[in-house]
Amino acid sequence: MSSVPRFWRNLGSRYNLEGTRCKECGEHFYPPRNVCVNCRREGEIEPYTFTGTGEIVTYTLIHTAAEGFENQSPYTLAIIQLDEGPRLTSQVVGEPEKMHIGMRVRPVFRKLGEDGERGMIYYGTKFVPADA
Repeated sequence: MSSVPRFWRNLGSRYNLEGTRCKECGEHFYPPRNVCVNCRREGEIEPYTFTGTGEIVTYTLIHTAAEGFENQSPYTLAIIQLDEGPRLTSQVVGEPEKMHIGMRVRPVFRKLGEDGERGMIYYGTKFVPADA
């Protein structure tokens, strides 16, 4: 897991799907960027909060979980394309046998993990099927 200070600095993007948008070309970025990859220094970047709805581009079912996630396996990890354009990797909560490419999803606020048995609990965005 990330360090405590870095975790707190990234709360906006983790909790609210906050990114940025270029006023010049309309490109959306997640995570946030300071410079537009299209317009370079000509573009003006502004904060943008994503709706979070999107669709699964590809996914995999994790059977052998990383340390700290053993009690969650098997779980689905997917690349999700948000309706505004950016792609992100996230866990999709739901029945693995019902997951499919093109499936519509929406964001939910869930526990991501914790730092040791008595450490800090990390929360953030996961996704569920849009019809759930």
